Amino acid sequence: MEKLSINACPVCGGAHLKRVMTCTDFYASGEQFELYSCEDCGFTFTQGVPVEAEIGKYYETPDYISHTDTRKGAMNNIYHYVRSYMLGRKARLVAKEAHRKTGRLLDIGTGTGYFSDAMVRRGWKVEAVEKSPQAREFAKLHFDLDVKPESALKEFAPGSFDVITLWHVMEHLEHLDEVCQRLHELLTEKGVLIVAVPNCSSYDAQRYGEYWAAYDVPRHLWHFTPGTIQQLASRHGFIMAARHPMPFDAFYVSMLSEKHRGSSCSFLKGMFVGTLAWFNALGRKERSSSMIYVFRKKR
Repeated sequence: MEKLSINACPVCGGAHLKRVMTCTDFYASGEQFELYSCEDCGFTFTQGVPVEAEIGKYYETPDYISHTDTRKGAMNNIYHYVRSYMLGRKARLVAKEAHRKTGRLLDIGTGTGYFSDAMVRRGWKVEAVEKSPQAREFAKLHFDLDVKPESALKEFAPGSFDVITLWHVMEHLEHLDEVCQRLHELLTEKGVLIVAVPNCSSYDAQRYGEYWAAYDVPRHLWHFTPGTIQQLASRHGFIMAARHPMPFDAFYVSMLSEKHRGSSCSFLKGMFVGTLAWFNALGRKERSSSMIYVFRKKR
């Protein structure tokens, strides 16, 4: 199996890299992967990840919620409940940050299509892109969405979209620089890029270490903090206009992390840690388990 070998930091270009942690793939394979960090800027990434053409098997598990839409188990049911609430919150955030109630929106990594469908229902003209054929089929069957494969990103005309969203997608992208450059091209001059990613400087990440569920190796290649994602965006012509915490993520991630640790009563322990993380992020939102970042083009 061909694997990625990263010799230079994709954020700052630095070559001073050090191993910081060994994490396990608790979802699919049980394999272990090394996390490395750039000593110059602090950016963290997974080393030795299978290349894009071969990583598909690591997503082929009923437990991988964003692609299968499974309701098996209490934690997945909680995920669905929270998602229903978050769909409305995301739609309101898009309208607020874009300063418009409708427009042209591109959702990259749409998964099973819930967000794209929610925006269509609100009057937006939506294009959706998704790598997984099974997820595209689900979106077509349940929402009648014509979700395109990822190759469609090359086909859209420059300046096609008022809003581009990536909800927990950027951490998966092998060709990070290429995608960021393409996003800049596809946005209108006053358009907004909205990116949600896990935050590896969060309270729950620090508490759980190698068991933190949002490391999710090898599916998550990049592990961002507010500082490192701002550096990456700046390199590609964006400025950070706003950032918003995602407090509910701490509960779900903590419950999964307790499960990874083999804890008894993982649900209750995860709820307890999620509550601690919630309060921790109230005063310091940069410590939230996941963050939503809003970027605009530099002028």
